[in-house]
Amino acid sequence: MNVAIIAAAGQGTRMGSRRAKQFLELAGSPIIIHTLTVFERCDVIQEIIAVLPEPDVTGFATLAHKYDLQKLRAVVPGGATRAASVLCGLREVNQEGVGIVAVHDGSRPFVTAEEIARTVAAAEQDGAAILVAPEVDTVKEVRDGAVVKTVRRDDLRRALTPQCFSYKLLRQAYEGVDELDPELTDESSLVERLGARVTIVEGSSRNIKITRPEDLIIAEAILKELGLGSLDLGL
Repeated sequence: MNVAIIAAAGQGTRMGSRRAKQFLELAGSPIIIHTLTVFERCDVIQEIIAVLPEPDVTGFATLAHKYDLQKLRAVVPGGATRAASVLCGLREVNQEGVGIVAVHDGSRPFVTAEEIARTVAAAEQDGAAILVAPEVDTVKEVRDGAVVKTVRRDDLRRALTPQCFSYKLLRQAYEGVDELDPELTDESSLVERLGARVTIVEGSSRNIKITRPEDLIIAEAILKELGLGSLDLGL
């Protein structure tokens, strides 16, 4: 059994809207619903755990029922940081028979079922795998307000989600970690600390994380490209 943890507990302060970013609407449905629906339709995922802001937990079952999210097994409140929120979801995983845990940002609605399946398959083979995209900009290493050197772009990838791990490896990665450390921005960094190999799976640049108002404009363009309708900004 493979389980998806959808991390959507952030307040989205950088968005500057009245609602948390994951509840803004894309083509008439909340972003978080678009995200959950992809995992609902992905054959390699058997259960879903959603991690939400505490005020949104109670009423979410009604919303999930409206969209027929049958794989959604639990909705839990998150913590003060991303790492703490994912740990809240991880504690809800039934250890009996679990194989791969796929952690995904709730505000990444454009991931595809095929990308999820490829990343899960890589994790089943190697124990850990993350979805990535090429770095298209020239990247500079800087120090004291000046460029130190230009970093070789071919050696760089942008970390996307899902990030997939064997359950035992991810639990081990969390042992002894201060999950309130704001520097822990993804699960791969925790697993890397163990010295474990993390395989990369190439994904699409469409798999954006909707964080700032300008991301909504990009999301609207993607929706039009996909023929899925217009975006309700909800600001």
